[in-house]
Amino acid sequence: MVKENRIRVCIVTGDSEASAKRVAKEVGIEEVYAGLKPWDKAQLVTNLKKEGVVMFVGDGVNDAQALSASDIGVAFGTDIAKAIADIALAQPNLKGVIKLIKLSQRTVSKVKQNLGWAFGYNALLIPIAAGALFKLGFVMRPEFAALAMSLSSVFVSLWSRTV
Repeated sequence: MVKENRIRVCIVTGDSEASAKRVAKEVGIEEVYAGLKPWDKAQLVTNLKKEGVVMFVGDGVNDAQALSASDIGVAFGTDIAKAIADIALAQPNLKGVIKLIKLSQRTVSKVKQNLGWAFGYNALLIPIAAGALFKLGFVMRPEFAALAMSLSSVFVSLWSRTV
């Protein structure tokens, strides 16, 4: 899922390089930053943000600065990390991060669909409600225009619930 979506994954840790590389090899992560102090992690996040959006996943007090520096901070573990993070995961495993990424992708897709609907609907019906078909003998009464707009809003609201 991560590779198909071209998501760059790094291990950023205060642990030893040998330990970090062993874990990285087990899970198939190639990029490792080990032996980092909390401020080093935050600086790394700041540097990575120059290349794109950064989600930092942390579990402790030592991750607080990096969580705060990231675009999206995700935490599990200590209350301090959870308080600083944008998102707190209930379970201390990375499966929640994958679910989070999938949910965000579905949400963005739904937002795009809703914007497409709203644009198309408004591009078609606003001119009609404004009298574009008057010369053809069709006039949309204001109460029907208001009802149509309300129904469009209801449709978008219901469609959004299918994320």
